[in-house]
Amino acid sequence: MSDHRSRRVCAVRSGGSIAFLLALALGWVVGLAGCAERVAPPEPAPGSLREIAQGPIVGSVGAYGSHVWRGLPYAAPPVGPLRWRAPAPPEGWSTTREALESGAFCPQFASRFGGVPGEEGEVLGDEDCLTLDVYAAQRAPDEVPRGDDRVPVLFWIHGGGNVIGHKGFYDGGNLAQTHDVVVVAINYRIGPLGWFRHAALREGATSDEDRSGNYGTLDMIRALEWVQQNIGAFGGDPGNVTIFGESAGARDVFSLLVSPRARGLFHRAIAQSGGTYLSESLEAEAEAFVEDGGAPGSSSEALVALVRADEPGATRSAARARVESMSNAEIEAFLRSRTPAQLLSIYATEESEGLIDLPQLFRDGVVLPDEPAIDRFADPAKWNVVPVMVGTNRDENKLFMYASPRWVTQRLGFLPRLRDRDAFEVEARYRALMWKASGSDEPATAMRTSSDAVYSYRFDWDEEPTILGADLAVMLGASHGFEIPFVFGHFDLGEAGNIVFTDDNLPGREELAGTMMSYWVRFATAGDPGRGVDGSLPEWSAWSLEPRGDKFMILETTAGGGLRMSAESVTSEAVVAAATRDPFLAEREDRCEILTRIVGWSDQPVPPECEEIGSLAAGGSEAGD
Repeated sequence: MSDHRSRRVCAVRSGGSIAFLLALALGWVVGLAGCAERVAPPEPAPGSLREIAQGPIVGSVGAYGSHVWRGLPYAAPPVGPLRWRAPAPPEGWSTTREALESGAFCPQFASRFGGVPGEEGEVLGDEDCLTLDVYAAQRAPDEVPRGDDRVPVLFWIHGGGNVIGHKGFYDGGNLAQTHDVVVVAINYRIGPLGWFRHAALREGATSDEDRSGNYGTLDMIRALEWVQQNIGAFGGDPGNVTIFGESAGARDVFSLLVSPRARGLFHRAIAQSGGTYLSESLEAEAEAFVEDGGAPGSSSEALVALVRADEPGATRSAARARVESMSNAEIEAFLRSRTPAQLLSIYATEESEGLIDLPQLFRDGVVLPDEPAIDRFADPAKWNVVPVMVGTNRDENKLFMYASPRWVTQRLGFLPRLRDRDAFEVEARYRALMWKASGSDEPATAMRTSSDAVYSYRFDWDEEPTILGADLAVMLGASHGFEIPFVFGHFDLGEAGNIVFTDDNLPGREELAGTMMSYWVRFATAGDPGRGVDGSLPEWSAWSLEPRGDKFMILETTAGGGLRMSAESVTSEAVVAAATRDPFLAEREDRCEILTRIVGWSDQPVPPECEEIGSLAAGGSEAGD
């Protein structure tokens, strides 16, 4: 699998995917709690009046007793001439604004992955989507912390492969009310409206940011600027902002760590199950067949596909000829005339659940550096040096393998059973180790050479129930995204997702959620997780560069072995070497297919004897299994 393709597949994993995949694999058609029949917005809450730079606002009381202000615009609507341009500041208002609803999510395919239900292939959302939600402990206006009493701010970037998802899928109220912090959750432009780089769009641009193509990244930076300007109105400290995100949101966290435009806008960073890959400019723009550069989903590929869609029956060569005959001004006008549904339709694949494949996070040399992010972390002059926490889940890929007919069969049409448990466990272990290497251990090692404040974790919770003979502790374990409910202290994933949360595992869940919230808030407060907020937890020490030194904290319930530091670490190269010589895999006819899937999550080459299969498999994604 090619480097650019494999790393994008890794990034297309959503933090909001748990409920969908459980429903899919169990054969139950149920809705998500956040996606049920529309209900009336809450009433304005007494005492929630706040004055921000744009004007006065009132919010409501959230599910956990916090105040919450929803749908606050942090940028002007990116429509018309502002599409594919850096975000502009929002306009203000003079009368009190009721901030009671989260507002539109950004255009995307309907997907239960991202909390946007609808028909397969249906495009939902609105380009006027650049809003954020703010959660803070409930206080009267005259009790809001001021000056040195202001509280830490946690700034959440949702997952979803940077192509699906929205802020309303998460609830920061428990974190805010329990630990007296301010939680901010943002929408940002996603898919081809968030990351799109073409010469025709650059020609009419007036700034380097406009020319970059990294509009989704610039949205995050604009939201951080909004926080600097306004968060004091909620009692938040603009001098103590922690960015945190999961999956693609964690990849965005890594990108902000190396973005010169984000310098000084945040002061700690947490990357949960992320990756460091940045797309090269050639990959972003060149046609897929260009050797050593072009990629499916590039702007050139998109333009040809849009022309073909505009001229039914046109061949690829005819569409290319038309594109070559167009001036840059004509191309720009053509692109801007397309609706979000037209733009997205060219990426649609059957049963993709909205997870489309396109280059993103471009190495433009302006918003993001023109070299790999991992290469910059060793030099303190080349990244925004702040305390950093990174980590992955012990069984990351089981979530996706569980929903794949390659691994799971449905007895009687709805009873999931593993086809080959041993092979399932072996592949899941190596793939999770590869994610740990690329998303945690290798970045931590690189950053630790230039910073003392680097912390790592592995999330191990696997106390799911057995349902109708399906042992979910084995089939799912500590899967991708499962740490999110523990970080937020919010376990309502809807009827489908909640099947993993039972009365039997409630005590352990509450114990571990309390622990993780305490570590996260302590990190946001002081720049290290230490012994948690009240000093009662085991000491979480920094990543050690010594071979036998402690590396990461294992996050687990007391029944599962408890909290403990581990000295183990892995590299991508070592994972590939171990899998290549694994005696279990050596005897399997599908050895090369398995090795290709393992290697595909790294920049390592497939073993020489597997190169042909690796080439054939390039571009495959779990959602299409």
